[in-house]
Amino acid sequence: MIEVRQAYPASPRLDFQRILGEEFEKQTLNSGILPGMRIAVGVGSRGIANLKDIVEAAIRVLIRAGAQPFVIPAMGSHGGATRKARQKSLPNTGLPAGASVFLLSRYGREEDRHGPDGREVVFSAAALRADGIVVINRIKPHTDFRGTLGSGLQKMLTIGLGKQIGAANAHRAAAHIGYEAVIREFAKVALHNVRVLCAIAILEDQHHQASEIHVLRPDVIVSREQVLLERARSLMPHLLLDEIDLLIVDQIGKEISGTGMDTNIIGRKITGYSTSLQQANGTKPHIARIFARDLSHATNGNGIGIGLADFTTDRAVKALDLGSMYMNATTSLGLNAAKIPIHFPNDREAIHEALGSLASSDPETIRIVRIVNTLSLERMLVSECCSEMLGSRPGVTIVGQARAMQFDQTGNLLPIF
Repeated sequence: MIEVRQAYPASPRLDFQRILGEEFEKQTLNSGILPGMRIAVGVGSRGIANLKDIVEAAIRVLIRAGAQPFVIPAMGSHGGATRKARQKSLPNTGLPAGASVFLLSRYGREEDRHGPDGREVVFSAAALRADGIVVINRIKPHTDFRGTLGSGLQKMLTIGLGKQIGAANAHRAAAHIGYEAVIREFAKVALHNVRVLCAIAILEDQHHQASEIHVLRPDVIVSREQVLLERARSLMPHLLLDEIDLLIVDQIGKEISGTGMDTNIIGRKITGYSTSLQQANGTKPHIARIFARDLSHATNGNGIGIGLADFTTDRAVKALDLGSMYMNATTSLGLNAAKIPIHFPNDREAIHEALGSLASSDPETIRIVRIVNTLSLERMLVSECCSEMLGSRPGVTIVGQARAMQFDQTGNLLPIF
């Protein structure tokens, strides 16, 4: 294996409080905030870069305008839909005790009219009781479907602030008429009936850093989000090869992707995939085998997406919080994502079996790629035959010399970098 690096443009250094303050003034949002207004700030559970700083900056801007903001979880069924897990997933803003900010995590069920398929559009009771709502989320391509809408602001209004019941209603309706249609229709109901002050959209670059911050008034959320999605798509990192025999993923987790591993990166669909060694339907990249080594610490045992792998380890299986994972899978109806793949006592055995399943007559030509996770693709390890293919690629640098996979005494891989 040999290290390969991709050259991406440097991340900008953003002053979040200055940007948000200027945007609130520019869009005259401050004039709509009366002294003492209680503003709910909806925050999700994804591993969004710089989220703590962005939430803190937003809260400070609201306080300066005279509001009394409070943070509420907007994460659907993540954490098994329990209060403790939702609180653990929220960023600690680090604001001083006198800042009039507190966490309100009451579940509460409130319905407001009906969406498509007659499903109730359920919304956080705590948010509905507020004088206004600010939604903060990252915009990026969705892992479950392709279209002109992805994961972002409308999804948070529909699924994040819908809590477990709202998320389940949306996914069940989507099984009949499609994800994008449901998210758009449910979000329309929310936007027409809920006091949304504004939405804060975050775009991330290939380094998994915030590269752009946009403040959207409620009347432009739908139109602007579609434009920002295309911008987000252009900023996504990617694997260097379209054909990979074995992809080794060190960590999967909900903070990395809603599906543990980003399906846009690995080329596998949440509804199922083929284990054929031959590329089918022109899907890129085509990855014949995936070995998911571990769960991330931050995912708190929710191993959703482990079913997208072909091999894993006993330790990853033991680390699963099945209740949390099953709640996520049954709510989203992504049942394949919760299936437990073939697992072995250590990495060495899992890799040995994965390579054997490739039925290769020439081991020297097996294309192996090892990554930390699907968010971190600036550096990776590749087998020697891959480095030969990539050596002349613009923006790609081969680092050091090739060396054998490094295992510890228990048969597990040493840290990647």
